[in-house]
Amino acid sequence: MKNRPFRQRLGFALAGIAIVWRRERSFRTQLRLAGLGAVVLLALRPGWLWAALLLSSAVLVLALEMANAALEYLADQVHPDIAPGIAAAKDAAAGAVLLASGGALVTAALFLADRSYSFFS
Repeated sequence: MKNRPFRQRLGFALAGIAIVWRRERSFRTQLRLAGLGAVVLLALRPGWLWAALLLSSAVLVLALEMANAALEYLADQVHPDIAPGIAAAKDAAAGAVLLASGGALVTAALFLADRSYSFFS
């Protein structure tokens, strides 16, 4: 699998995104929320820094959601039965997604607060 042409590696990555899209409702929900955030950014036209922060937050959540799914797929394949260590690993990965989601929400709230402050000043 190593040293494949870029086009082939890109195809693997896109296939991975498609698999997670099909199998994970939470990924689809997070992607829709990211799309909504992008629409809000286009409507409000913040500065480049706010746009970069908000988009980076959304992409981080999506990337962690995919890493969480990958860990779950692998763990379920290797050890299909319930095992405390595997359950802990899955919970930790889900916790990482939750933390990133909370960070993205705080970033969005700070943006809206800054926007409101600027609007009323």
